[in-house]
Amino acid sequence: MAAAAFATGVVICSCGAGSPGARSAPSPPAETQLDPSAFAAGACEAFEPTKGDRHETVFLDAGHGGIDPGGVGTTEAGKTIYEAHETLPVELDAMALLRAKGFRVVVSRTEDSTVVRLSAADESGGVLTLQGSHDDVVARDECADDANARALVGIYFDAGSSAQNAGSLTAYDAARPFAAENLALATLVQTDVLDDMNGQGWAIPDDGVLPDTTLGSYVGDPSAGGIAGEAASYDHLLLLGPASAGYFSTPSLMPGAVIEPLYLTDPFEGTIADSSQGQMEIARGIASAIEKFLAPAPGPDKKSK
Repeated sequence: MAAAAFATGVVICSCGAGSPGARSAPSPPAETQLDPSAFAAGACEAFEPTKGDRHETVFLDAGHGGIDPGGVGTTEAGKTIYEAHETLPVELDAMALLRAKGFRVVVSRTEDSTVVRLSAADESGGVLTLQGSHDDVVARDECADDANARALVGIYFDAGSSAQNAGSLTAYDAARPFAAENLALATLVQTDVLDDMNGQGWAIPDDGVLPDTTLGSYVGDPSAGGIAGEAASYDHLLLLGPASAGYFSTPSLMPGAVIEPLYLTDPFEGTIADSSQGQMEIARGIASAIEKFLAPAPGPDKKSK
């Protein structure tokens, strides 16, 4: 798995500063930023339903962004693609679908930016520091909590050491009080996204629904202590995991899952990730899973006595 901002403790992408050549993402209508003093411009914004109103809020996180481009891959045509540019259109497409189903949707970002309003300690030489990478993920948790969301889905892509690495996986945290709900949501997300993608004949492998303790990576020398050491001992994804004294005090407070539906380093899967059709199919699966999770089908009617 490529180093990713949602990963265990603190993570920095090794792909360098900046990420040129992004494909334009759909532009959502302007709505309400929850806390302009805490979040970057265009980050942590709430969008009301466009049809009906279920009085339920969903939080969607487009992984990475701004000076953190995330994983790097390539399409079959040889185009270099960046994770942050592929997660954003999926998030915005899923947002539009959920709003049309009556949900209020809060998104981590609406443009190519970090989520946290960066401080001097968060960046150095145009890249996120260890502290900055930590702070940017924590800001996503805080946004979800500020939104009073009922469910959280993080949207990321994978990157492997070989172009042969392929498939979709979804992570959940098994250590939270709502672990069973985490697993239920993650299973729905994995199933529905794969069904939508493979309904197009793409034959994406099913890499499973996995606890987040098996995923993620961190950067830094644990023996140096400080945040690097704390990150090394935090065996969860920050987006999903529990609080840790002295390291992380504002965990997400609702059931959540993180999906990595494709490998950007597989040119076939990278081409899908970079296509508007691929992004929409992933978004359809995410929206369908969330709707099922929050509004399960009613059981059989009970006969009155």
